[in-house]
This record gives sequence, structure tokens and C-alpha cells, in this order.
Amino acid sequence: MRLPTLRRTRSVEPGAFSGTARLDRRTKRLVGRLRPGDIAIIDHVDIDRVAADSLVAVGVAAVLNVKPSISGRYPNLGPEVLIQAGIVLIDDLGEEVFDRINEGDLISIEGDTVLLDGEPVATGIQQDTQTVAAAMADAREGLSVQLEAFAANTMDYLKQERDLLLDGVGVPDVETQISGRHVLIVVRGYDYKADLDVLRPYIREFKPVLIGVDGGADALVETGYTPDIIIGDMDSVTDDVLRCGAEVIVHAYPDGRAPGLDRVHGLGVPAVTFPAAATSEDLAMLLADDKGATLIVAVGTHANLVEFLDKGRGGMASTFLTRLKVGGKLVDAKGVSRLYKQNISGSSLLLLVLSAVAAMASAVAVSTVGRAYLSVVSEWWDNLVFQLGQLF
Repeated sequence: MRLPTLRRTRSVEPGAFSGTARLDRRTKRLVGRLRPGDIAIIDHVDIDRVAADSLVAVGVAAVLNVKPSISGRYPNLGPEVLIQAGIVLIDDLGEEVFDRINEGDLISIEGDTVLLDGEPVATGIQQDTQTVAAAMADAREGLSVQLEAFAANTMDYLKQERDLLLDGVGVPDVETQISGRHVLIVVRGYDYKADLDVLRPYIREFKPVLIGVDGGADALVETGYTPDIIIGDMDSVTDDVLRCGAEVIVHAYPDGRAPGLDRVHGLGVPAVTFPAAATSEDLAMLLADDKGATLIVAVGTHANLVEFLDKGRGGMASTFLTRLKVGGKLVDAKGVSRLYKQNISGSSLLLLVLSAVAAMASAVAVSTVGRAYLSVVSEWWDNLVFQLGQLF
């Protein structure tokens, strides 16, 4: 319920700006409602890079966080991405922001202060390049504590999901033929667009099984492909993509509860559940491995320790063990776009065209047919010049 506020007329300071407020405590869910120029209000401790990339992609004007964007637990990458993109980031605004501002309200920002109808409703800490760099330096000092926690989470997961990791217990049956084929797993994560673009020739040649992990299914459709399997908790895949004809596997809690199952059944789409404590991207890899895939290509997934920690949850320990389980089958597409990206200069392109024209001219000049053709063209040109001379 909104708290009452006094309405007073107040002039807007130079350099201040306004925008439409969009609120959600889950950043991933909010992104689907954002439009360019909106002001995103979130509840996100330690903004990770994937969340920041999604906010940059929709073109928000500012991000207002009721929590610290860098708590100091580990050096998360999101705030730096936002600042480099020129997006205003204000932290520690307090939980009351969600009570005082409604979805669609026109709000203004002056420095570190948020105003509604000209009246201040919250004040936080405006981040910039220097403050983010200082906070990141402090966070790196506490990285050893996070490494110990990560190791502990890994052992807990190993005990909890030993049967799944070692024997594939709980992996659901699928109709899609996977055995003996390549599998391409797409997560809407780091550099997924660039990697998908680079992988077009590979997809065309090998025709791998396409598995979309939640919003990764939308990424496949946006790139022009239809996923064969969609797996996840169904909180970021769109209704239209769920109806595309792919097999749907809903990620469930270890006790069998699957909140996303009701949504899928409400759309009239058949689905099975996959109960596990792992992340959805891990389940996709374990499914592909269990069903006999010869190669697993991962797009947008987490590949190193920094990315595991940047995700900001203990469950990322499962990804470490999953990668050990899948072993040599797994190939990360991350970075492929940078490895094979080539820039052709205009002068090089012009030289290539001129070389081709010269080669064609030489071929025509030395052949009998070519000389006869040149003779005809020359005679036609002389006649044209003569007729033009007669006219003028």
C-alpha cells in the first residue's frame, strides 16, 4: 500500500531527468517490461553481469537499487557494466521505495535523490567509476572467504545429488533423438548473441539438438532457430516460445515442487519435471550427457570461477561438478566470436574487386571468343559515338 506524501511544487534542478518507473524485486522478471528511457527500481544485492547486460540492452535511463549493488562479498561485475554504459546507478535507497512508488509513476532524479511529483521520496548513494572501483578493490580482499564457501557448497551438492551425477538417477526420458548427435545448449548469458552468430555455419552443417534454457529458448527463436527442448523453471521464457512445439522440461525442487509447471499446463503445453538442486543450465548438460550426446556446445553459460561467483548463489557449485561429470564432451562457445572476428577494410575490399575485374579482363583479352566480343563492343561504341555526334 502506498504511503501518503505531501504534494508541493518544486522546480527540477539543472542536470536532473525524469522517467517512467518500473518496479520488480526480480531483475530478470522486470527486464521484460522495461522500455528505453525507463527507470528500473530493483531489489538486487550484488548485481551480476548478466542482469546488468540485460538492463543495458533495453536502454534504461537509470537503475535504482534498494540494496547495495556491491556488498563486498566478492567482486561482482554488474555495476561496472552499468556505469560504463552511462546508466545512472543509485544504491541503498531502502525498502520503502517499493511502497511509495507505483508501477508507471513519472519520477525524477536529482543527484542521489528520487522525487515523485516534485517531492523527495528516497535518497541513496550515487555510484560512479571511482566509487565502483573502490568497492571492487575492497571486495577482492574478501574473495578468500567466498572461495571457502564455494568449496563447502560444492561438497554439500555432491552429497545431495550424488546419484544424479554418478548414475543419472532422475533424468527424464525425452522423445528427441540425442544419442550420437551434437547438442547446442543456449543460456541467455555472457556474449550469447555474438557466439550464436559465429556458430551459424556449425549449426547449418551439424544440425545439433537445440536446447534452450529458459530465456535461452527465446534467444534461439530471435536468431531464427526453433528449439528442440526447453528446460528451466519457466520464469523468463515467453508464452509464444513455449508453444513452439519443443519438448518442455520444468526444473523442479528436489522435493518435486515445480512452480513453473502450472504456467506451462495453463498454456496447454505438455511437460515433464526434472527435480534437482542444480541450476537449469546444469540440468541441460546432464540431460544431454545421459542421453548419449557426442558433443555438447554451451552458449552463454558460466565457464570460470569469477562467473560462478558473479552469479551470486551457492547453487553455482553444481556447475563446477557438472562440468567435471560431462568432461571432454563440453565445448564452450564463449569467446569464439572474439577469436574469429575479422574486420575487412574498405581498401582491401576495393583491391579485391579490382583484382577480380583485372582477371576477367585478362581472360577475355587472351581468348578468341573474348577478342571477337570486344570487337563487337568496340564497333557498337563507335556507332553510338558517331550517332551522338550527328545529333549535336
